Amino acid sequence: MVLLLSVLIFIFVTSLLAFIGMKFWVSPQNVVERVMGEARRAESRHPSLAFRDALMKLGSYVPASPADVSVTQKRLYNAGFRNPTALKMFLGLKALAMTALPLSAWFICGHFGFSSESRFILLVMAAGLGYMGPGEALNFLVKRRRKQIARALPNALDLLVVCVESGLGLDQAIVQVSRELQKGYKELSSEFAITNLEMRHGKRRAEALRNLGERTGLDDMKKLVSTLIQADRFGTSIAQTLRSHAEFMRLLARQRAEEKAAKIGIKLVFPIFFCILPSLFVVTVGPVVVRIFTQLIPMMTGD
Repeated sequence: MVLLLSVLIFIFVTSLLAFIGMKFWVSPQNVVERVMGEARRAESRHPSLAFRDALMKLGSYVPASPADVSVTQKRLYNAGFRNPTALKMFLGLKALAMTALPLSAWFICGHFGFSSESRFILLVMAAGLGYMGPGEALNFLVKRRRKQIARALPNALDLLVVCVESGLGLDQAIVQVSRELQKGYKELSSEFAITNLEMRHGKRRAEALRNLGERTGLDDMKKLVSTLIQADRFGTSIAQTLRSHAEFMRLLARQRAEEKAAKIGIKLVFPIFFCILPSLFVVTVGPVVVRIFTQLIPMMTGD
């Protein structure tokens, strides 16, 4: 019990420190430059910048295969980290977690006097948490961002339909939708803004739209991008294509909602069986069992 409580406290403290570090120490360079009004100088270095530089240096020494690097870079893009130094910082954070967590576990074991077996188990758990924790945190950020983009996509598609049918071209419609979604759906707005910048800087529309689908990683976005590319290639009406795809998205959303509703009964089996039925048995059968032990059994034994 003491070991479990210590592990839970340790995980909570490390998670809290990691959240604070990601919130306040990861990218303060722009804030410092905006406040100072000039490039940062050596004498005005913020401690968080030194921590970031240390993570980057540590990440540059971490060995990684090209395949793993490309996969991690893509996941960082999907999570919204487009800084060129994000990969090195992620690798440095992973190496730091793999080093710091076992050392902290060793200190906790020495302080509380755990046995050798408990110490070995705790060290293995800390090393595994340090190795898998940053990756799982990145997966959580990717999933959360994809959910936010998926939630904003139907509204963005309706706005695209309105803009195109009012006479705007697809490029101007993307710019207008990006502006309209800036306050409510920042993730999708930033993706549309990046697509517009790519097209303005010389990339073909088909290539910029494909990059949009790859950055988000959503199947619905890839379907929309594929539909727009085909409509642009074959010269069909963009407005009619968008309206047809919007109707398809509404039908797909309705089917997904019906699927989730159909799964509710199955998902409720375990909470009912493990949470509601035991309390129901205690309330209904409990008094009968108490009377059996207090009245019926003494009468049968003649006590």
